[in-house]
Amino acid sequence: MSVEFRSWLVDQVTPHEIHLFRREGDMLATRTKFQSIEYVRTEAYGNILVLDGAVQSAEFDEYLYHEALVHPAMVQHPHPERVLIIGGGEGATLREVLKYDSVKSAVMVDLDGELVEFCKREMPTWHCGAFDDPRVTLLHEDGRAFLEQELTTGAPPYDVIIIDITDGVPDGPAAALYTQEFYQLCKDRLTPQGLMAVQAFALSMDLLHEHATIARTISAAFPGSQSYTTFVPSFIATWGFVLAHKQGEAPLTATQVDGRLAACALGDRLRAYDGITHTGYFSLPKAIRQTIASTGEVLRDA
Repeated sequence: MSVEFRSWLVDQVTPHEIHLFRREGDMLATRTKFQSIEYVRTEAYGNILVLDGAVQSAEFDEYLYHEALVHPAMVQHPHPERVLIIGGGEGATLREVLKYDSVKSAVMVDLDGELVEFCKREMPTWHCGAFDDPRVTLLHEDGRAFLEQELTTGAPPYDVIIIDITDGVPDGPAAALYTQEFYQLCKDRLTPQGLMAVQAFALSMDLLHEHATIARTISAAFPGSQSYTTFVPSFIATWGFVLAHKQGEAPLTATQVDGRLAACALGDRLRAYDGITHTGYFSLPKAIRQTIASTGEVLRDA
């Protein structure tokens, strides 16, 4: 009798749940100053980027996450010219932002320069050359310190700010980028019609309270905000996001979204996002809406 042994990538998504991905071949593994990196080939989802043991992005379906993170904010702004991305090391968030011809300046601030260089070299299908676009300014420093410095120097504000960072564990480098004070800082750096989009954790049953806490914290800093979701197969979870705006606007209708995408000549360049998808993003199940609306903690610097 022959026994076939398989190698598996293990992703522990909660203290009570793990996901397994069958690996193909060898993997790349290294460590930066801030985190461990693994780059693994799987049969189901192609290459997968793993940071500190957690799946971050998979080759075959990363567009579902990145289009959801970027386009609701970019489409809702009437003419986005200046965009700030905090995090987004793979370059895929930057790739989606640069699809808008109206964008004149895209500033990407990612603390981990070693990670970005790894992604530039090993993950070209994510960034698709976005780092070489002349509109891009790439900086490797703390995102919050960068915003605080810009606020004191009177730098021009942004039309859209996109926060694409790792989950904010209490002792991690991203923890200070999940507080009310940080979101207030983002609001202060936006134009009057400005918007902010934030990745806001999985909506697994074990983790609903985490998304609700982020949504509640953002609503304490912005006059208008809405949670929205999309399912990402490689995460094996519905993923949460928050769209915040300074003017308290309601989400666009499907017809409005399709019209604005057509005006930007983007309809054929997006694989997931359109008016119907947009409407689905913001159509949350009742239980999730109730959890988000419940009274609870607001994260503060203290």
